[in-house]
Amino acid sequence: MKLAYKLWLDHHGKAFGDGPYELLKRVKKTNSLHQAAFQMSMSYSKAWRLIRTLEERLGFALLERKTGGISGGGSKVTPEASRLMKQYGQFRKEIEKTLTELFHKHFGQGL
Repeated sequence: MKLAYKLWLDHHGKAFGDGPYELLKRVKKTNSLHQAAFQMSMSYSKAWRLIRTLEERLGFALLERKTGGISGGGSKVTPEASRLMKQYGQFRKEIEKTLTELFHKHFGQGL
């Protein structure tokens, strides 16, 4: 038996969780929402809708967008999104540690 759980932040609906966290990490690495979505096997339109929905729920921009042209477009994670990602990542690690300890306390010997 193993522990399984889902974690997300809610603010007028699901506002941030593991999926958006991973998407933004990939945007940060690639400077491209399109590339980040592709790496996650997600359509660009779905990624774009997700980002817009989360921005609306959170009340701040997650990405700075640059439209295409000769030099190409791109996306950059905003400072607010970087802060949220850092806080969420640290929170996630602490939650995982605490839940694992509780799981072992209550189910360490199995059923």
